[in-house]
Amino acid sequence: MNLCWNEIKRKSHNIRARLEAFSDNSGKLQLSLQEIIEWLTAKDEELSEQLPIGGDVGAVQHQREFHQAFMEDVKSRGPFIYSVLESAQAFLAQHPFQEPEETLTDGKEVSPRRRILNVSRSVWKQANVASDLWEKLTARCVDRHRHMERTLERLLQIQAAMEELAGALEQAEGVRDAWEPVGDLFIDSLQDHIDATKLFKEELSQVKEGMKQVNELAHQLAISDVHLSMENARALEHLNSRWKVLQGSIEERLKQLQDAHRDFGPGSQHFLSSSVQVPWERAISPNKVPYYINHQAQTTCWDHPKMTELYQALADLNNIKFSAYRTAMKLRRVQKALRLDLVALSSLVDVFREQELQQGEHVMDVVEVIHGLTAMYERLEEQRSILVNIPLCVDMCLNWLLNVYDSARNGKMRVLSFKMGLVSLCIADVQEKYKYLFRQVSGPGGLTDQRHLSLLLHEAIQIPRQLGEVAAFGGSNTEPSVRSCFRMAPGKPAIEVSHFLEWMSLEPQSMVWLPVLHRVAAAESTKHQAKCYVCKQCPIKGFRYRSLKQFNVDICQTCFLTGRTSKGKKLHYPIMEYYTPTTSGEKMRDFAKTLKNKFRSKQYFTKHPQRGYLPVQSVLEAESSETPCSSPRLPHADTHSRIEHYASRLAEMENQNCSFFTDSLSPDESLPALDHDSPCGQHMLLAHLEHQDKEQLQCTLARLENENRVLQSEYRRLKWKHEEAAALPMLTEAGEGGPGSPTAGGAQDEELLAEARVLRQHKTRLETRMQILEDHNKQLESQLRRLRELLLQPKDDSEANGSELSTLSSPVSGGGRQGEPPSRETTDTEAAGDDLEREQDTVLQLQEVIEQLRNVFPSEPGTTSHI
Repeated sequence: MNLCWNEIKRKSHNIRARLEAFSDNSGKLQLSLQEIIEWLTAKDEELSEQLPIGGDVGAVQHQREFHQAFMEDVKSRGPFIYSVLESAQAFLAQHPFQEPEETLTDGKEVSPRRRILNVSRSVWKQANVASDLWEKLTARCVDRHRHMERTLERLLQIQAAMEELAGALEQAEGVRDAWEPVGDLFIDSLQDHIDATKLFKEELSQVKEGMKQVNELAHQLAISDVHLSMENARALEHLNSRWKVLQGSIEERLKQLQDAHRDFGPGSQHFLSSSVQVPWERAISPNKVPYYINHQAQTTCWDHPKMTELYQALADLNNIKFSAYRTAMKLRRVQKALRLDLVALSSLVDVFREQELQQGEHVMDVVEVIHGLTAMYERLEEQRSILVNIPLCVDMCLNWLLNVYDSARNGKMRVLSFKMGLVSLCIADVQEKYKYLFRQVSGPGGLTDQRHLSLLLHEAIQIPRQLGEVAAFGGSNTEPSVRSCFRMAPGKPAIEVSHFLEWMSLEPQSMVWLPVLHRVAAAESTKHQAKCYVCKQCPIKGFRYRSLKQFNVDICQTCFLTGRTSKGKKLHYPIMEYYTPTTSGEKMRDFAKTLKNKFRSKQYFTKHPQRGYLPVQSVLEAESSETPCSSPRLPHADTHSRIEHYASRLAEMENQNCSFFTDSLSPDESLPALDHDSPCGQHMLLAHLEHQDKEQLQCTLARLENENRVLQSEYRRLKWKHEEAAALPMLTEAGEGGPGSPTAGGAQDEELLAEARVLRQHKTRLETRMQILEDHNKQLESQLRRLRELLLQPKDDSEANGSELSTLSSPVSGGGRQGEPPSRETTDTEAAGDDLEREQDTVLQLQEVIEQLRNVFPSEPGTTSHI
């Protein structure tokens, strides 16, 4: 028992020693861990209390130094912390714990083992807390250090960029301050200043990129919760404001220069103000269309004063009987006034290419037209080495183009219209003009369809239309001309340039004025060694007309075109026209033809009429082609427009209800023929005509007659008043000095005289208006008479009128042209056998068709009188 007791005492002593040693080690470890936790918590709070990173380089550098000292302090504490954590790890390895923590009840003693487990658990918790705090503190220190480094780097970049931008802006502002006012610059130097300003703007692109980069860096700093200092923020704001002011100054300068260049530069309309003289002034409407102010008369007009004088001078040519030559000679005067008789087609093509006028459908404004015309006349002055009044020529040519293609003054014009007007009046071979104009409406394959050809012809017909001569060339309806041209390529949807040239060589009715214009220009400088049969002029200048019916009968162009004849002698057809001096071979040929014609009767020439053009228009043609309205109709064209409308309605009914066009009036026109199988029948057609077209015609005629009667009655009344007013001064003179004449009658006489003058002016206006209405009535009656003759021709006159259904005022009823192939000599009245048979067949066909028309439209007295 003693031995056992001693053993127990020894083990108890050992256990007590171990417990005391464990208690000392765990206590020291826990104290160290608690100290570390408190220190790490204090340092974390100290780090959190540090100020935010500053917004300038000096503040960030100071904060970085302070933070580096803070990190050194933390780093110096690291070995001790790591050793304590290692001791805690070793302690936990010697005294592991696995049992969950239990809550002890009060009064219950804790066993030594339980106490050891509680100590181990406490050490484990403290070690985890200390380890987490250490890792968090070191990570925060590193993050703040990196943030400071990035911030310092960006601030250094911002500072350097701001210094560089300040220098660049100062230099740019110096250039801006050296700019001269736009009003002090020379007009010729405006373009150079515009180019210099644009170059200066491009050079500032680097400054623009620098400003963008600086603002982007400041934005990135703001995102990272770093705000620039007040000094840096103000400097950046000042730079931005200076940059905006500089940009605004450049844009304003450029705008002022461009406006000045547009208004006063070489490409503006300012230089055109010198085209008129006092009291006239050139003004510009809001759509850039020019108009002219007469300050003396206090009036405005669209036409240039010189253009008005030109139009008044063209009235002298109205005595020419033949419309093709009348139109050509008017255009020749316009051509000379615009100096287009010196402009070559090749120069025009170069100008069109330089101005990028390639698409015919493109719409030009007035400024583009002026640029093109200015370039054309400048090139003319350079190539011809002549002095050209460019402002006057540009203004006149612009005025003429607007009158032709934009009479409403909308300020817009198609490129095709611009080209057509200039190409038609330039100097070039007529075949080259045809080829060039065809290319403007042809596709990539060199082909053009009916729509584009109609567009081309529509632009061409506007030229004689502006001169009031469009009726003689088939009117504004281009569909018959298009169909006539496409007969050169039967059955094909498109034609080639060869087909177009072949058709144009026949001088179609709608385009005959253009080759006549070329012959007029060629004949101006020609002298013929012959004497005029009428006026005895020798030599004959210009055109020479030789009779192929009489020997030694030559007529000058003035006598022939105006219809002047010698006493008691009439001009006998056929006649040969020459616009170049004749050769001996031509003289022998004409002698042979004259000798041959001597043996031919008058009936032969009546039955075999020869035309100098290709007729393409008929009053029965429908106006259904796609022709754009490039310009409004002239004011005096209303009556003719109604007639064209009625003819169009008639043709539409014929096409819808009956097929009237099966044979041929002429090589290019269709003859009406009755389709007895039509479901509508003749009665429906007649009823439709009676109730619609004829009623409209009757209403129109009745309205014009009523207006005419009213004007005549007013004219008679005013004439009576005028005679009375004219008699008053005579009575006043007779009464002066007589007994009882009042002295106050002079004022009343003055009033009567003033009223008489007003009445006289009113009478003049009414007479002018009546004359215009009478001319319109005559034109209306002539066209209605022609329509009535075609529809209701007497049977006995059908053969005589059959060969004259389509006529054009032409000076040569068989007039050939010298220099053309024999197939085009229309003066050669010697008919071959096949021609005679073909003409006889045509006459027979005409007789049949007229008989059919008579059956369809029976001659009713009531109907005829109304039409």
